[in-house]
Amino acid sequence: MSIQPGSMAARDLDALLHPQTHLGQHHRTGPMMLQRAEGVYMYDDQGKQYLEGLAGLWCTALGYGNEELARAAYDQIKQLSYAQLFASKSHEVGVLLAEKLKAMVPIPDARVFFGNSGSDANDSQIKLIWYYNNVMGRPQKKKIIGRVKGYHGITLASGSLTGLAMSHKGFDLPLPGGRFLHTDLPHYWRNALPGESEEEFATRLANNLEQLILKEGPDTVAAFIAEPVMGAGGVVTPPRTYFEKVQAVLKKYDVLFIDDEVICGFGRTGKPFGADTYGIEADTMSLAKALTSAYQPLSAVVVKGEIYQALLNAADDMGPFGHGYTYSGHPVACAVGLKTLEIYERDGIFARAAALSPQFQARLARFNNHPLVGEVRGVGLIGAVELVASKTTKAPFEPAGKVGAECLKHCHDEGLICRAIGDVMGFCPPLIITPAQIDELFDKFERAMAKTLDWANGQGLLAA
Repeated sequence: MSIQPGSMAARDLDALLHPQTHLGQHHRTGPMMLQRAEGVYMYDDQGKQYLEGLAGLWCTALGYGNEELARAAYDQIKQLSYAQLFASKSHEVGVLLAEKLKAMVPIPDARVFFGNSGSDANDSQIKLIWYYNNVMGRPQKKKIIGRVKGYHGITLASGSLTGLAMSHKGFDLPLPGGRFLHTDLPHYWRNALPGESEEEFATRLANNLEQLILKEGPDTVAAFIAEPVMGAGGVVTPPRTYFEKVQAVLKKYDVLFIDDEVICGFGRTGKPFGADTYGIEADTMSLAKALTSAYQPLSAVVVKGEIYQALLNAADDMGPFGHGYTYSGHPVACAVGLKTLEIYERDGIFARAAALSPQFQARLARFNNHPLVGEVRGVGLIGAVELVASKTTKAPFEPAGKVGAECLKHCHDEGLICRAIGDVMGFCPPLIITPAQIDELFDKFERAMAKTLDWANGQGLLAA
């Protein structure tokens, strides 16, 4: 595109440092300037309409322009625009939201700590678990195991949990000291041995996790963190029996399970939480994104009562619990979160997602036969199409990401927003999407894929 001097796009280049963006490419092509949005559609500054196939960043579950959420924010700003939770202060809307979450999550006698983002939620998880082991008299039990291609945030600590090279390169992450470890990516299609069943693959990965714990020393390993479905790592769904076998290992060595529900939470997999879909019995849980349908920044760390009780028992010796944020439990964010959960329940949004899942997954599965596609995967209203140079050998494209970027360009041309995760095309539409809009989404993607195939053939990128 041509960037006109003095345009908002040109001013963007002079003023903004964009997150998660190839800066050189950004300066060559300029930004997509989004101007307004309603329901499942967004519009750029030229008036072009896009079907939002990624719910923003996996987050706008109720779509855009919801009047009830706008009113909840306005009313709360008028009543109590800000209040802190430091030093025993509280407010009604924060208590009500914590009570609602406590009743929803599959964690016994839960306590809720509020933050602002998924990144700070997982940063808080690390600090809480280190603090917990200190007050339990286990100062050496501090290592946390993530997974290759897992995504848990981008702060120094949560970025160290993340298992993506892009998040580490140039940032000196993971942090030194050996407290952040990574075990296998549970991607059966890509990483299974010849003839290995899903169950056998899951057994091998659980055994590898056990060997890692034994190598490091069980008395030094504090926790394991996992997304039920891996989002930014390529929308990887777990193989059958994976979490069952992993949890047996964790219980054997007294290692806590941190369930990162930042993407999967609140109906995305067709059930309230990914933990419900995959039988995860977590000790703690991280929530964000759809907690407010992204209308306000808000996160929550949920811990089981046993962990909270240990912190409480140590209070007189430790003094004040010295962790928290200025905006922890911000009343406006909590009001929007409370109204969001009310809408989910009143309108049966989770059941709606489950009912739409067969259509969504069936349309997705039709791309299995496409010449560019190695694997299609997903659950509920989240899914991905992995593009490969060879369907037979599963050989990826080289250089990685080039074909995905081309496909994304054609998606935009067709009026579809999705995400290119390297050469994996990810989908995660708002949960309010209709059956007709699901067909619209995949019709647009089908046309984009046809253009991408023509381009790839012209470039000679497909293996013979």
